[in-house]
Amino acid sequence: MSDARQAIAAAGAAGATTSTSPDYYAAQAAITRAEKHLQAQEFTRARLAAKEAKRHAAAALANANAQHAEAPVTLPH
Repeated sequence: MSDARQAIAAAGAAGATTSTSPDYYAAQAAITRAEKHLQAQEFTRARLAAKEAKRHAAAALANANAQHAEAPVTLPH
């Protein structure tokens, strides 16, 4: 679950938000589910939800990085 949280943090640091990135939103929702499953001692479900969160966070990070790469760069004259 720590890996998923770190991946979500990295995506957020790269500029992903729940309002602009469906993958970031899905990652946040999945980590919330994972935490609820963990509290309920549903360890297999918690692990699967954490894996889902990490996968969505990785996609959100890739999309955020791609958007930054496509942004036009203006150089000072």
